[in-house]
Amino acid sequence: MAVQNKIISNPQTGQEIRFLQTSKDTNGQFLEMETTYRAHSNEPVPHYHPFQREDFRVLAGELSVRIAGQLKVLQAGDTLHIPANTVHSMWNNSDNQTVVHWKVQPAMNTEHLLEMGIGLARDGKTKANGMPNILQIALMANKYAREYRLIKPPFFVQKVVFLLLTPFAYLLGYRPTYSKYLD
Repeated sequence: MAVQNKIISNPQTGQEIRFLQTSKDTNGQFLEMETTYRAHSNEPVPHYHPFQREDFRVLAGELSVRIAGQLKVLQAGDTLHIPANTVHSMWNNSDNQTVVHWKVQPAMNTEHLLEMGIGLARDGKTKANGMPNILQIALMANKYAREYRLIKPPFFVQKVVFLLLTPFAYLLGYRPTYSKYLD
């Protein structure tokens, strides 16, 4: 469970997240975090948040951001607002670590999604890019569709494919959430 000052680290991507204020702390209004990217981290898959906006402030280092198809490089002190439904990805392409203040509004279940993804990575259940296998993705994509969506394939195709994969995922022991990652 996310609580103030809890730190979660993804061994695959090198990203570390420290929760500053959780959904519980803010009555669901927002989730506030500080995240650290290791030097030369990989660009994650492009994604968007259909009902949430995000605000970032680079505290140290530089942050590469691909937003709506355009590449930007933010330096310490720079800020970025990402409206809901805006495709983006961010990573650190520099030689030094990057530290970013990150706020998500409203919070929704984002902290659980982050804890799940990083928990799976810690247990070696993701690829080098931090993504789990397709059966795990299917269950998590259904569970967290209000918080996070991949851009490919189109959302309606994802819904159909992931719905078809869901029974197989359950039969093989996969679950959309694991309580051990939310403790």
